[in-house]
Amino acid sequence: MTGRSPSGRGQKPAGDKASDAPRTFALVGNPNSGKTTLFNSLTGLRQKVGNYPGVTVERKEGVCYGQHGETYRIIDLPGSYSLHVHSPDEEVLRDVLLGRRSDTPAPDAVICVADASNLDRHLYLVSQVVELGLPTIVVLNMMDIAESREIAVDAKALAEELGVPVIPMQANTREGLVELRLAMSRTDLPAGKHRVALPGSVPAEIAMDRSQLYLCECGKPLQKDLIDPAAWQDEVIATRYAEVDRLCATATRHGERPRLSTTDRIDRWLLHPFFGPAGVCLVLGLLFYLVFAAAEGPMHAIEGLFTWLANLVGGILPAGDFHDLVTDGIIAGVGGVLVFLPQIFILFFIIGLMEDTGYLSRVAFIMDRIMGMVGLNGRAFIPLLSSYACAVPAIMGARTIDNPRDRLVTILVAPWASCSARLPVYLLLLPLLVPGKHQFLALAGLYGLGTAGLMLFAWIFSRFLGRGNAMPAVIELPGYKRPDWHSILLQVWHRVRLFIRRAGTVILAVSILLWVVQTYPKAPQLEKAAQLEQSYAGRLGKTIEPVIAPLGFDWKIGIGLLASFAAREVFVSSMSISYSIQEEDEDIGLRKLREKFSEARRPDGTAVFSPLVCLSLLVFYVFALQCVSTVAVVRRETNSWRWAGFQFFWMTGSAYLASLLVFQIGRWLGFS
Repeated sequence: MTGRSPSGRGQKPAGDKASDAPRTFALVGNPNSGKTTLFNSLTGLRQKVGNYPGVTVERKEGVCYGQHGETYRIIDLPGSYSLHVHSPDEEVLRDVLLGRRSDTPAPDAVICVADASNLDRHLYLVSQVVELGLPTIVVLNMMDIAESREIAVDAKALAEELGVPVIPMQANTREGLVELRLAMSRTDLPAGKHRVALPGSVPAEIAMDRSQLYLCECGKPLQKDLIDPAAWQDEVIATRYAEVDRLCATATRHGERPRLSTTDRIDRWLLHPFFGPAGVCLVLGLLFYLVFAAAEGPMHAIEGLFTWLANLVGGILPAGDFHDLVTDGIIAGVGGVLVFLPQIFILFFIIGLMEDTGYLSRVAFIMDRIMGMVGLNGRAFIPLLSSYACAVPAIMGARTIDNPRDRLVTILVAPWASCSARLPVYLLLLPLLVPGKHQFLALAGLYGLGTAGLMLFAWIFSRFLGRGNAMPAVIELPGYKRPDWHSILLQVWHRVRLFIRRAGTVILAVSILLWVVQTYPKAPQLEKAAQLEQSYAGRLGKTIEPVIAPLGFDWKIGIGLLASFAAREVFVSSMSISYSIQEEDEDIGLRKLREKFSEARRPDGTAVFSPLVCLSLLVFYVFALQCVSTVAVVRRETNSWRWAGFQFFWMTGSAYLASLLVFQIGRWLGFS
């Protein structure tokens, strides 16, 4: 593997076939530097999100237009504090900048984002990036925060020191965006001239990573003849920080700061040992309340839309199997899931608001103490937090945990966090169990039960597998700031689009399959309810009914449990299809489905969906691993079917046991 010469970097030779390709900019910066906000400001909705091949690092690219209509390609690289490699994210950052990834074009130039209010920390990465020899633009973001802290930044002086353009900016209000676009359009964008004089006889052009030891400028590996490489690297870091201090002294002036900033005053309450956790509970309670209260109107509108669509299509198509497939299978199945779109939007909007204002970092700080008590690594918080959206990226994110045992424990417990796919099941069943004004408390209780299970099993696994080395989390607490609504809505849109895409692919395919197995073989002489019982799905449900009957479930619920292994929310589609197939009425919206649940009776006359059965079913979904994607990613991350199988059977067994206890104890106590 060879490095690239910086000569010609950022230059596209005349006559080159690639000369007509858009110029590529790599966007780099520390976490909490405002890099994502700037990326959203530059690209808007023109973004693609995926993963880098071979690693589980998110890949974000977008298209940006210059002031004169030029088209630029923007690669948003993972946030990092330096080019030292300690995680897959940092490895991707380094390799893309050095042009060593065949799946990603070598950047023609770099936009390096730094927090103007914390230059003493952010200039470390800036100095490393400038030394790579790529044409570079340095963006000094959050100038308003710097001014509020009585910090005056001389962008011109810093530009002279680094030898590259330095653009003052406030990304959340788009101030400085025009100047940045003009700088991007420069054909003579300079490469940095700044170099840190490294100690000893080692040339200053080496990459700052001993595991590769690459010369950035001449592309030759460094001779491994250092007397004490570890001590030399410590000296290199100290030398670079000394240079950062010199740059800060040259380019910044500090006025008189108040004894306590606004952030400090707020944190005295939000990080308080008592009021901090109480505040987290209050915010989460408000979240669950809004999931019900604010989403009711939009949900009814979506439900009405699908009811209208089913009646419209049903009136156009001639009677027959294709008519039933479209109305009872596709529209009932997909519509039964998409009706929960408002709740998904509210959930991700409030989480995005917490993150953008800086409060989510405080939640991480508060939870770190609790996680340490059950044996979880401090670095596990961010992956586990993302599990409440989806366990798949959370499990992949566990790669940032260095200790293998701690990483395995995190992977094993992540699916117990109640992901967004469980939300449609919760919202379908809770109104049958709890009166309207208390439903948000019940929803909070389900999330709390899942979190308690996560903590309990983390405690068990950490003792069964043995404790790893203590690794406290280093959590950066950014200053509180006004939310950037544009950036928040973009992030919510990407999440909602993923949910819609899932409904249009996985759930659509499963809905069609469910309709087929619940319709065939056909027996025209039988009534619809009896015909459903004789279908392939009905026979399978009857086969497993003796196993699930102690939990209070009948064979139709059994069909839903099996189908939802593809995706948890498919349970709603399965129930919608089952009850629309056996009913002549095509209006099988959410309210109508709940009515059918309330009216459903067993042969002995007892209710199929009694409050106790609903509670048992909810508890089952809290603990069960009903997601084939999670099983696949666990197998890939652990490189073992043994751990994937262990996790599946442990979670299924714990779900069965918990549901069994709830139903049997409830019956013993006299509940219906």
